Amino acid sequence: MIHILRILLYPIAVLYGLIIAFRNFLYDNKLLYIAYPKVKTILVGNLSTGGTGKTPHIEYLIRLLSNQFRVATLSRGYGRKKRGFRIATLQDNSETIGDEPFQYFQNFINIIVAVDKYRSRGIKKLQKLYPDLQLILLDDGFQHRSVKAGLQIVLTDFSSMYYDDAMLPTGNLREFKQGIRRADIIIVSKTPPIFSPIERRYITSRINPLSHQKLFFSYIKYTSLVHYFDKAAYSENEFNQVLTKETSVIVFAGIANPSLLEDFARSKSRSYTLMVFDDHHHYNLNDLQKIKASFDALIGNKKIILTTEKDAMRLLHLNLPSEWKKLPLYYAKIEVMLHKQDEENFNQTIINYVGTN
Repeated sequence: MIHILRILLYPIAVLYGLIIAFRNFLYDNKLLYIAYPKVKTILVGNLSTGGTGKTPHIEYLIRLLSNQFRVATLSRGYGRKKRGFRIATLQDNSETIGDEPFQYFQNFINIIVAVDKYRSRGIKKLQKLYPDLQLILLDDGFQHRSVKAGLQIVLTDFSSMYYDDAMLPTGNLREFKQGIRRADIIIVSKTPPIFSPIERRYITSRINPLSHQKLFFSYIKYTSLVHYFDKAAYSENEFNQVLTKETSVIVFAGIANPSLLEDFARSKSRSYTLMVFDDHHHYNLNDLQKIKASFDALIGNKKIILTTEKDAMRLLHLNLPSEWKKLPLYYAKIEVMLHKQDEENFNQTIINYVGTN
C-alpha cells in the first residue's frame, strides 16, 4: 500500500524537486544572498531525511579537534520547546535544546553547544560571545543555502544510497541527486566493518566524485553499554555480562533508522522485541508504561531494556516512576570509525582545513 501511494505521489515529488532546484539555481548564481562566515565552519549534512548518522560523525569531529582548537557546535535543536538562540548550560535538557545538542553537552565538557533555527544568526552570536572561537560544527543544514560552510560533508547511508533514492514524498531525498556536487567530502556511512574492496569500487564508480571531492567510508562501532541509573559502563569486551544468548531484550527507539540497534540486539540476545517511536519522539509516562508492560511480559529473569543514547537523553527530563529505578535499563554508546585506508587521509584533511590561517 505504501509503495503504491509513493508511486501516486510521484508528480508531487517532481514538482517539489523542481522548486528546490530553482531555489538552488538562485543561490548558485548569486541571485539570493549567501553569508560566508569569517570563522572556520564544517557542516555535516545529507541529501535525505535523517538516519545517516550525523550525530556520531559530529562527535567524531569533536574528539578529533576539541583538544587542539576552540570548538562550538551549532544545531537547529529540532523538537525543543524553547525558541531562539541558546547556549547549553547545566539547567538545559533535551526539551530546551533538543536531543542531539544535549547529547553533545553531556559527552563533551570542553566545547560550546549552541542552538538556533537560523544558522547565520547563530554563527554571528557565537563569534560575538566567543572571539577566540576557531571552529563551528554545523549539525545538519546542507539545504540551508543562505550560509556557505567552509567545508561541507555529506553523508549517504550504505543501506539506502542517495543515487538509488527519489525526491520526497516518493522517496527520501530533500533535493535532486545533483546536489551532491556541492559537497567537499562525501562519506558513505554505516558500511559493514569488514568491507569488500569490490563493493567499495562499485560505490565509488556510482558516486563518481568530482575532482575537488574526497570520498570516504565509515562504520558504526558499539563501544559500551551504560546503565541508565548508575552509569556503570561495560566495555565492548564485557557486553556478555549484560547481553548473552540467554537474554531477552525490549528495544525501544525514537530515531529515524533503528536498524543498527535492532541488528545489535539480534546478534547479542536470545530474543528481542522492538518498539518503534517517531523520530525525536518526546516520551511521556504513558510510553513508559507500555515499555514496562512489554518488559514485565517477558518470561525469565535474564532480561533487560535497551535503547539508544539519543533516546536516553530524552528521558532525563522525566521524573521516572520509582519502579523504573529498579529496572535494568541500558543505553548503547556508539562511535563512528573510518576504515583503515580512509582514517589518516580524512583526519589530515579536516585538521589541515581548521589549522590553515
